Amino acid sequence: MKQIAFVIALLCTASLTAQQKPAYKIFTGEGKKADYRNMLRSALRADVVFFGELHDNPIAHWLELEITKDLFSEKGEDLILAAEMFETDNQLIIDEYFEGIIKESSFESEARLWNNYKTDYKPLLDFARKNGLRFVASNIPRRYAAVVASGGFEALLKLSPDALDYIAPLPVEYDPELPCYKDMLSMGPAIGGPMAKNINENLPKAQAIKDATMAHSIVKYRQPSHSVIHYNGSYHSDRYMGIIWYLNRYSPGLKISTITTVLQDDITTMKDEHRGKADFVIVVPATMTRTY
Repeated sequence: MKQIAFVIALLCTASLTAQQKPAYKIFTGEGKKADYRNMLRSALRADVVFFGELHDNPIAHWLELEITKDLFSEKGEDLILAAEMFETDNQLIIDEYFEGIIKESSFESEARLWNNYKTDYKPLLDFARKNGLRFVASNIPRRYAAVVASGGFEALLKLSPDALDYIAPLPVEYDPELPCYKDMLSMGPAIGGPMAKNINENLPKAQAIKDATMAHSIVKYRQPSHSVIHYNGSYHSDRYMGIIWYLNRYSPGLKISTITTVLQDDITTMKDEHRGKADFVIVVPATMTRTY
């Protein structure tokens, strides 16, 4: 009877295990199993952490906030938050809001916020404001990215000196053979958004000017004692290209830790196609609900 009871208990345990629904799994870039503690330890050792998100993924947004809180627990005021979702010409508005000069309603009406700001990025901004941390608007103003998309880098030369202050210094180094740019010409609307309707050789250049400006923004605001966590779409930092390629040119020698987010039907193992995308890969079920 005892043996039968033991077998039944094992079967029940196996059944319950099969019914578990983990929201995510973390792997190293080589595909080995890892956990949040491993990811955090790597982030704590870095000068700059890149958190590559899927913009509509709630797990990524939750983990962004959690790792930011834990970095702050160790780094304190030496931690800087920076984000693709805010553009350089809105830095003054963010600073005025943080300093209490303007109201939250004024900030939100003028800052050209993303549609999912309140659910996904406001918690990060609120955390920085509450704890007296610098929040850097790192991305190029979208109107100037559109200028490059339609006219190439040379079209930026028509801008005024005041406008150029919001962009990485010109001329911008550009390698059209870098896979993150070369592949864009065949990926189309999947990553190009509205501009991808008119695919041409300038679309990767528009991506590059974003990457260069985000890298330049990090260097501009970071001091030697500071650690930066940068939130961006995963394509901007996957495989250590994009922003990181430019950052290594503007400030070589920085310790960088990278995180990316991917979707899979089965999250028990990481697919080979995701190997090498980042130091840590957060694998989320493809059925996960989305924020928009």
